[in-house]
Amino acid sequence: MLEQADVAFEIDRPNVDEDAAKAALAAAGTSARDTADALAQLKAIKVSARHPRALVLGSDSVVELDHGILLDKPVDRADAADHLRRLSGHRHRLHSAAVIVEDGRPVWREVDTATLFVRPLSDAFIDAYLDAEWPAIAGCVGCYRIEGPGAQLFARIDGSQFTILGLPLLPVLDYLRVRGVLTS
Repeated sequence: MLEQADVAFEIDRPNVDEDAAKAALAAAGTSARDTADALAQLKAIKVSARHPRALVLGSDSVVELDHGILLDKPVDRADAADHLRRLSGHRHRLHSAAVIVEDGRPVWREVDTATLFVRPLSDAFIDAYLDAEWPAIAGCVGCYRIEGPGAQLFARIDGSQFTILGLPLLPVLDYLRVRGVLTS
């Protein structure tokens, strides 16, 4: 998204144990929204230690089913099919967080939420969908790429497409303009 928005950036992977972080956050009773925020911050702080004085953007997205249940990335195709069956005919919330860290401390953050309504999905549709999209969606917590065939999963979406893609892009761009990184 940043590349398409013509924003210069470098990628530096944070190398954090997300599963352990999620488990600790869940044990502490952290909400889905705050989990996305905490994971984005954790990633940005980790990278910031290697890049002093740089603005470091960390991001993360969390899919929340009813009653605060979080959905993780599928471990394999069968797990992806199970995810899609759980989503079928129901709504879920996708929380996408962005945190910008400078010199090891957060200086800006945004969490945006989209609500997605999945239409009822037949097993035949799920199988055909996974034939077309697996393994491309293996890293997608909701098992969909909204910008592709995943759009067919939904009856309605309330929220920003950028948020669904994994980053509240417009607020990020606004902050970069405020900081003088981008021209106003």
